[in-house]
Amino acid sequence: MLRLINGASSRVSATSSVPKRSFHGGYFSSTSGKPVPMFINGKFVESSSTKWLDVPNPATQEVVSRTPESTTAEMESAVKAAKEAFPAWRNTPVPARVRIMFNLQQLLTKHQDDLAKIIVEEQGKTFADAKGDVFRGLEVVEHSCSMGTLLMGETMENVSRDVDTYSYRQPLGVSAGIAPFNFPAMIPLWMFPMAVACGNTFVLKPSERVPNTSMFIAELAKQAGLPAGVFNIIHGAKDTVNFICDHPDIKTISFVGGDAAGRHIHERGTKNGKRVQSNMAAKNHATIMPDADRDRTIDALVGAAFGASGQRCMALSAAIFVGESKEWITDVVEKARSLRLGQGMQDTADVGPLISCASKERVEKLIQTAHDQGAKVPLDGRGVSVKGFEKGNFIGPTVITDVKPHMKVYTEEIFGPVLICLTVDTIDDAIALINNNPYGNGTAIFTTSGAHARKYQYNIDVGQVGINVPIPVPLPFFSFTGSRNSFLGSTHFYGKMGVDFFTQTKTITSNWRTGGVSMGVQTSMPLLGQQQK
Repeated sequence: MLRLINGASSRVSATSSVPKRSFHGGYFSSTSGKPVPMFINGKFVESSSTKWLDVPNPATQEVVSRTPESTTAEMESAVKAAKEAFPAWRNTPVPARVRIMFNLQQLLTKHQDDLAKIIVEEQGKTFADAKGDVFRGLEVVEHSCSMGTLLMGETMENVSRDVDTYSYRQPLGVSAGIAPFNFPAMIPLWMFPMAVACGNTFVLKPSERVPNTSMFIAELAKQAGLPAGVFNIIHGAKDTVNFICDHPDIKTISFVGGDAAGRHIHERGTKNGKRVQSNMAAKNHATIMPDADRDRTIDALVGAAFGASGQRCMALSAAIFVGESKEWITDVVEKARSLRLGQGMQDTADVGPLISCASKERVEKLIQTAHDQGAKVPLDGRGVSVKGFEKGNFIGPTVITDVKPHMKVYTEEIFGPVLICLTVDTIDDAIALINNNPYGNGTAIFTTSGAHARKYQYNIDVGQVGINVPIPVPLPFFSFTGSRNSFLGSTHFYGKMGVDFFTQTKTITSNWRTGGVSMGVQTSMPLLGQQQK
């Protein structure tokens, strides 16, 4: 039997211990432990699942909410809603779709602080970093507002006498996204705005660790005028992922997250005939030349290594000091030591907690392996405590020196506030070291030499390169182009490549002969490009 939440059909949870979620004007209250609904066919729907996952505040361990593992029937209803909404949405004129994206842009801008507060509560970021999370997603929404020109095809007349050829970009149908915990706003906004602006419908599975941000975005998308069924949200873990990989009505999958999940999704999704774009793990290197601007480089390194507590796939987690620049490591340690830990809403906080107790334990063990394998730890962030937030998942900024490529802290993605330092003699040594690493998400060089910069950008085998730019994530009119083991798939996120991913090209060759004698029956391959009389 279906029940309504503020007019939305829902099922009564079979788990009596799960408290009911309350709404205020369509937005979520901050009642502790509230169950997270799904968003299906334009309505917030309570799950009938008996499996729920706690969402603890990383700074306090207080249960913020509880995420259901959506049932098969509920997931089927989300895909069904998206499939049924597709014909009308596809036929909606592109300018009308774009106007809805403009509305969403305005609502996201208006509620940027509200979204950021939700991110702080469920993910642990500092408030400033959470606002940046929203803003970088907002930029993709703004880019989707250019869909009128991005969707243009190509045309040529007279490819042969009276024969013209032209092409259209057309949507594929139902798309799906599987998002990670580290960017609760940005990554979902990388995915569905481009997809729906291209004319597709969408089913999102946010990380079960940070579901509330996506639910808030769903409310804003509804207010923006996105029709029922065009955007849907389901929840869960592995079973939900496999459902998305296997469902025959889902045509594309966008994924950002870890290696194991990314490879599984790419293999299973493509095996079922889907397009998959999978952004995975990284080991991003900064190369520091002795001629670089010392103060600016140190500031850039510390910000890029410890911002977001190191929980971003573009964090500069490995610094390669070339030649005499190794003398700067002491300054990096002192600058990192000055960063302040805190709960995200504290004005003084530079570094927030890690997402979970398990993540904290994993990072601490990796730091210990560095010590055990012969590296030095001049700044060790283990064992810290933040007054008033003693239960938080905090690790202080950590700097590890004398790191060698065989060490575990180098071969594994740490995903914590840890900077490892390596030293080499020349820029060629740095390039060789980086190119020998299996990952290719991002890298940066710090130098005042144009020759060094040119040599580096040309020879480095990494998809995104910064020159005196520590985190070279491109703006949305380009594309996010991680490479090698950091990416699997047909084409990349947002930009022109994003439009390619969410559309198929239809090419039409037409012959409107205006007169003349029939050429008769042709049984040989037509030679369209040759002059015909």
